[in-house]
Amino acid sequence: SCLQLGLERFHGVCILGFNSAEWFIADIGAILAGGFAVGIYTTNSPEACHYVAENCSANVLVVENHKQLQKILEIQHKLPHLKAIIQYGEELKEKRPNLYSWSEFMDLGKDVPDTQLREIIESQKPNQCCTLIYTSGTTGQPKGVMLSHDNLTWTAAAAGRYIMLTDAKEKQELVVSYLPLSHIAAQMSDIWSAMTFGVQVFFAQPDALKGTLVDTLREVRPTAFLGVPRVWEKMEEKMKSIGAKSSALRRKVASWAKGVGLQTNLKRMNGYSEVPVNFRLARHLVYKKVRKAIGLDRCTKCYTGAAPITRETLEFFLSLNIPVFELYGMSESSGPHTISLPHSFKLTSCGKEVTGCRTLIHKPDGNGNGEICFSGRHIFMGYLNMEEKTKEAIDEDGWLHSGDLGKHDKDGFLYITGRIKELIITAGGENVPPVPIEDAVKDAVPIISNAMLVGDKAKFLAMLLTLKCKVDVETGEPGDDLTPEAVEYCQKLGSKATKVSEIISSKDKAIYAAIQKGISAVNEGAVSNAQKVQKWVLLEKDFSVFGGELGPTMKLKRPVVAQKYKDQIAHFYADAEPPS
Repeated sequence: SCLQLGLERFHGVCILGFNSAEWFIADIGAILAGGFAVGIYTTNSPEACHYVAENCSANVLVVENHKQLQKILEIQHKLPHLKAIIQYGEELKEKRPNLYSWSEFMDLGKDVPDTQLREIIESQKPNQCCTLIYTSGTTGQPKGVMLSHDNLTWTAAAAGRYIMLTDAKEKQELVVSYLPLSHIAAQMSDIWSAMTFGVQVFFAQPDALKGTLVDTLREVRPTAFLGVPRVWEKMEEKMKSIGAKSSALRRKVASWAKGVGLQTNLKRMNGYSEVPVNFRLARHLVYKKVRKAIGLDRCTKCYTGAAPITRETLEFFLSLNIPVFELYGMSESSGPHTISLPHSFKLTSCGKEVTGCRTLIHKPDGNGNGEICFSGRHIFMGYLNMEEKTKEAIDEDGWLHSGDLGKHDKDGFLYITGRIKELIITAGGENVPPVPIEDAVKDAVPIISNAMLVGDKAKFLAMLLTLKCKVDVETGEPGDDLTPEAVEYCQKLGSKATKVSEIISSKDKAIYAAIQKGISAVNEGAVSNAQKVQKWVLLEKDFSVFGGELGPTMKLKRPVVAQKYKDQIAHFYADAEPPS
């Protein structure tokens, strides 16, 4: 059908919609027909869609519904290569030239002889590009990461074997597809590895991340599950709020079981294998029930990746006997590079290299911290039409420079310590990685949703803070009402506040004092005076994809936040002297 529409060699087929069978079919069809499979984030604006479609010279655009179609119709006149638009998720509301329903699209291919398709497939080579992943760069326009056939097939097999996915001929693995397929993580796990090992794929509802994911998990009971940190955090929050409503006895039992679970699993992590009696009892009384409640009772492979996860969240799940394994990589490495395994993992480490992948720590400092560089068959071909950017990423010796800082421990486990670009270098020349400090503040003050440290080239550090509030399920826009957990926290402190605006406008004494107390406690543990948070401000709205402060995988876009709240930041430094 793509050929019938006139798809040309190395031209894009852009797919804009939530995960579905049609998404997979369009993606694989585009590749076999000699084009590029190109996912576009459903949250993209019309301008952002235009950038991608124009950049890959798209001949065909596949959209899910009327809402996504509207974006394309707005920019259609600026896409000279575009030959057809296909809508798969809903019936068409209007007839237009070169606009097809899914069934009409599928019928187009009937007149194309198999020989023509076979010739095109035969002409393709393993080192040619077949997929573009547009990196949601935290700075500048996205870059089209070119992945070859070999990148995808080699990585899918190597990573799948490494985590011991079972071939369907022996035992059927099941996964739920819900993370955006325009992102490498979902594509690798849901399409390429699934295809390599015959995994059965179930599609979640489009509102999965707004709350229906757990229902789908309970229905499917997957054997492997990949969540971004925000997914695990949401589960943790939900489980804690349910736990808080239980009877006193139940809370006691759960608390005992969590203590046992954490101790036993930490020992296991360090090589002890015996299972104590109290652990068996706790498994029977608590762990099994918890797993069943969230649909992970058959899941032996729970993974997290794509952004940093806090130790607190990892320990929470570990205490319930749900080890969540961290993996690490990037679009430019076809997804994974290091992966943690049940018999080989350490809390807060991203594991060890997938077999066939190599790591170099570039220019390590005294503590062994340096830039993490990768090599192997999973390394991308380059950025589409961006030779300079490609040269910045891959050096003369073929090492991919990740932009991440990290180190290996004595056992070869990799730890990510920060990003080069996000390092704050104070006026005094001190290098401050912001994430550990931000995480510590979120830990110390449970009402805080997001924290962003600032202070580059400044005399002291300051912090932007947001509170946990309810989010509009439809738009993803954060509101003014505090979450039930946050309201409960306020009550415990003796505050009657139920809205963010109430706390800020009245400078709520109880809340402000609690935040200051938490930050002072974090400062107690600071490495040096330069790493202490001297000032902070509460922002009226939480960060969100909707507001532009977060990327599609919930990564903090620091430059965007710094620009958006530049007045508040300037205010920190209006008086030259830091507060005593």
